Amino acid sequence: MRTFKGLLLVLGFAAVNTATVFAQGDDLPPNPVAGKCYAKCLAPDQYETVTDQILLKEASSRIEIVPAVYETATEQILVKEGFKVLEIVPATFTTQTEEIMVKEASKRLNYVPPVYETVSEQMLISPATTKWTKGRADRSCLNEDPEKCKVWCLSEVPAQYKTVTKQVLRTPASTTEVPIPAEYKTISKAVVQTPANTREREVPAEYRTITKQVLRTPASTREVEIPAEYSTISSKKLVKAGGFTDWVEVMCESKVTSGKISQIQSALRAKGYDPGATDNVLGAKTREALTKFQKDNNLPVGNLNVETMRALGVE
Repeated sequence: MRTFKGLLLVLGFAAVNTATVFAQGDDLPPNPVAGKCYAKCLAPDQYETVTDQILLKEASSRIEIVPAVYETATEQILVKEGFKVLEIVPATFTTQTEEIMVKEASKRLNYVPPVYETVSEQMLISPATTKWTKGRADRSCLNEDPEKCKVWCLSEVPAQYKTVTKQVLRTPASTTEVPIPAEYKTISKAVVQTPANTREREVPAEYRTITKQVLRTPASTREVEIPAEYSTISSKKLVKAGGFTDWVEVMCESKVTSGKISQIQSALRAKGYDPGATDNVLGAKTREALTKFQKDNNLPVGNLNVETMRALGVE
């Protein structure tokens, strides 16, 4: 029986009638061991964390102004005499508003999870076969040996099937882009309405003692080096793509008892996974917790495979 992509087909191999023969070319486990069961399980993608250093801002420099240094001195000076001076008429300003962009437009990615649906499928448990049964002796038989007079009948043993429910991927996971508009801010600024100018005015002579600031060190500039800025980012790199693995050993149906399921539920809960109530039933909640445990621990994703049981500590 073939499988749909993304699903598990569990084939149990037990003791069979010697008259049962498999057809040439069947997709079966190599070198099977009697009394054990095998299945193809889904292996998750394997990643490794890669750390890179990126340049956020290149090295640069800035010019700083070193202000002038003054000292205080007193002096008798002519502060006003009969001469003409030019007075500065200051400029007049008006206020204007302007809209500036403070954050450029961008976009973000939204994760759309996959959608699954539940389907039912008939799974072959035991193939059809035949068996011999010994009947009563034929009364009309003339042979002296009674054993040679008995009738043997070849009867058909019908195949046995089981209905299983499984999850089928209907829509794979995807992402959608959500645009983020640019952000703007309105600012107010002063704009020259009338430029500054000068006018002439008569000033009478006048003397007095004044205190003044004398320049001791003129203003200058200096260059300040600004180092580059870096940031360290971590990303995941695909090391090995997942997919269907080769055949792996799984628990046979005859060994999946209510007590074994109870052990599995307790082990999942002890490792931080929620299998639902401990009801000894391998229900949807328990299967969901089991699958998450397998994916988190890079185990084959399938039914009760032997690697998962060892990881849970269930023998």
